[in-house]
Amino acid sequence: MHFAMVFYIISVLIMVIGGFMLIPLGISAYNGETASTHAFLQTITLVIISGILLNLFTAKRRGKQFSAKDGFLMVTFSWIIASAVGALPFYLSGTIPSFAEAYFETMSGFTTTGASILQEIQSLPRSILFWRSLTHWLGGMGFVVLTVAIMPLLGIGGVKMVSAESPGPTMDKITPKITHMAKLLWFIYIGMTILETILLLFGGMDLFDSLTHTFGTLATGGFSPKNASVGHYDSAYIDMVITVFMVLAGLNFGLYFRALTGNLQEIKRNTELKVYLVIFTVTTVLTAIPLIGKVYAGWGESLRYASFQVASIITTTGFATADFDLWPSFSKYILFSLMFIGGCSGSTGGGIKVIRIVTLFKQAVTEMKHLANPRGVFTTRINGVALRKDFVYTVLGFVSLYIMLLLITTGVIATSPGDYNLITSFSTALATVGNIGPGFSLVGPTMNYSFFPDYIKWFLSFAMMAGRLEIYTVLILFTPYFWRKK
Repeated sequence: MHFAMVFYIISVLIMVIGGFMLIPLGISAYNGETASTHAFLQTITLVIISGILLNLFTAKRRGKQFSAKDGFLMVTFSWIIASAVGALPFYLSGTIPSFAEAYFETMSGFTTTGASILQEIQSLPRSILFWRSLTHWLGGMGFVVLTVAIMPLLGIGGVKMVSAESPGPTMDKITPKITHMAKLLWFIYIGMTILETILLLFGGMDLFDSLTHTFGTLATGGFSPKNASVGHYDSAYIDMVITVFMVLAGLNFGLYFRALTGNLQEIKRNTELKVYLVIFTVTTVLTAIPLIGKVYAGWGESLRYASFQVASIITTTGFATADFDLWPSFSKYILFSLMFIGGCSGSTGGGIKVIRIVTLFKQAVTEMKHLANPRGVFTTRINGVALRKDFVYTVLGFVSLYIMLLLITTGVIATSPGDYNLITSFSTALATVGNIGPGFSLVGPTMNYSFFPDYIKWFLSFAMMAGRLEIYTVLILFTPYFWRKK
């Protein structure tokens, strides 16, 4: 493995993050937030010094070869170090006095989980709230995609790095060059950010609230500068805009490129897109039915709140307009089921992903056909193309590891002296591994994660990272054969 090249790229990444900190630094200086200004200045200075030193130490040992192993190592270390750097403004400003909690909050932001330890949000400095939401936006598209997009010289091994970080079982190449692809994805991401921000401004939000909620929406993160999340505004228009953009953020971003280039046929035959939209529509109706007359007066209001919460859960955004933990059991059952699914591959959403659910279902149907007719020849197809066996095996392996990590995380939470109930323990595991944010019971939409002991917060930080990096990228580092020399 080429450690010099790995740490060189990490040095570039942390300096990029330091560059983005100039924005909240300007906000803190403008608002006279002394503690926050000092915290951002200290962090940026530390980042610059560390970046320069890493560049100098690795200069003579950098190679042009970049293996798949280097990609896994670089991506995992990038997220660990980036979260440590991103936590410093929270910690140094005194906003979050515990570094374990500051790290948890930052990892939750970068992984677009949206789980928070903060109990009072609106009274915090605006610069800190902006940085908190900005971590969503930066992590949503991925650090590596960002680095590859703005640093063309890192095109060497770019495919391996992006593949190690990309959300979903496949990362379709929409252009021949990985650097060009990364730039296109970011242009689309920025374009959607501008559009949603403008629409929210029309809804009565100020620029600060519009930007921070847009960051949380498009990154499917869920951090809001308001204690009551989106419910603070009690606006049907704002609910509608954010619902639509959450659904759009849950789509494969490669489809937007194809739409812009007029390749509509490929969009029409995209199985994952069709299933995703069907799931959203059907579950919205099923969630709304028990709410009518019991929680809300009629169909209109029930559909408004149900569609928002379904979009928030299936895309793993985590915004809330109501305390769904108080909804009828069947509505909660639907939302709980959606926590296992997640968005589409190539989206900013977390979870297992729709394409994997579809693959497993279709493969199960194929196996039943074989049982009914052992001599028959049957093929599992998605988008009209026959699936390779190795793709199916990869999906099966991922889902197995995903369930295993859920059970381990649940077990770790159950060891706490607080002796939390099983619903709290399992929904916490599901909400962190799936990068969802809110769960049920003690981690419901009106609650937070501050009550957990530090060792659980550290483990949940690991779980959030493993979920965001699609399990394999992180867990492979714990296998002996990863470290063996060829």
